[in-house]
Amino acid sequence: MRRSVFAFAFAILLVWAASPLLAYLKLGTTTQTRTVNLRWNAFPIRYFITDRGAPQVTSMQFQSAASRAFATWHAVETAETSSEFVGFTRANPVTGDGMTVLGFTSRPDLDRVLAATNFRLDTSTGEIVESDIFFNTATSWAVDPAGVTGRHDLESIAVHEIGHLLGLSHSAVGETEVIPGGRRVLGAESVMFPIAFAPGTIHDRSLKADDVAGITDIYPTTSSHRSRGSISGRVTKNGNGVQGAHVVAFNPAAGTLVGGFALNESGAFTIAGLEPGIHLLRVEPLDDGDLDSFFDSTFVVDLDFRVRFHDQVVVVPAGGGVRDVEIRVTPK
Repeated sequence: MRRSVFAFAFAILLVWAASPLLAYLKLGTTTQTRTVNLRWNAFPIRYFITDRGAPQVTSMQFQSAASRAFATWHAVETAETSSEFVGFTRANPVTGDGMTVLGFTSRPDLDRVLAATNFRLDTSTGEIVESDIFFNTATSWAVDPAGVTGRHDLESIAVHEIGHLLGLSHSAVGETEVIPGGRRVLGAESVMFPIAFAPGTIHDRSLKADDVAGITDIYPTTSSHRSRGSISGRVTKNGNGVQGAHVVAFNPAAGTLVGGFALNESGAFTIAGLEPGIHLLRVEPLDDGDLDSFFDSTFVVDLDFRVRFHDQVVVVPAGGGVRDVEIRVTPK
């Protein structure tokens, strides 16, 4: 049975306590018997644009930026996604009207939120049947190819939010520093990092390895099953599972980071969508991040352990997986 679910209202926050090393996380919903990933089962995704502009950005310019942002995700060769712009609409980007709509909305009450994504789901399967993204006119926007000083780049933020629309949650593969009033991004290796770069930058128009692995994991092509691999195992402490630990796989040849979380009480994790080759594994607690940005409030996260590198390198085979990797951590 389908019903409206406002389970996720993700936003790029200007103030957020970020962990410097974390990887992609898929969105999910709980059925009566299991947890299922959120994903679209039918393509192309047919979307509308609200026929309302904002200062310095017309609705036509908004549509062009959104189209480029969708195309960025569709260009991933190892994933199978597509979309179609249907037309302009007077409808607002609100969930429940049966239309997937992207558009500007004035939300001065959410002055630190640049944009947010909501869903309507088939709660028995996790199928996304509708998704809407609003972009807050409380901020200043730009669509210029090189960016505009003092204005957030609409295309960059759209790439991030469309990642949510496709089923990806936040990543924390990035680094920030504390500044008066919040934090500033120093660097990020994922467009799904939850803090926006400073206004005027266009860094997030291009996907990183973490983003590619995530979207490949959700929507793999037939060839990606043969060309990509995975690592699975457990994070344990004194013989018990470590729930909520995040495990990051570093590919020294490519210089890329991809990873995942231990998502149950046994400490089991799987990192999929990996390029074949040697990987180094690192585990660390999410002890300096906003847990609500990653997990439901009922999810119990174990933070009482030290950062640990796995004592063996892991060689990921093309089209296969490395299983039963156990990474033993110690209490702080």
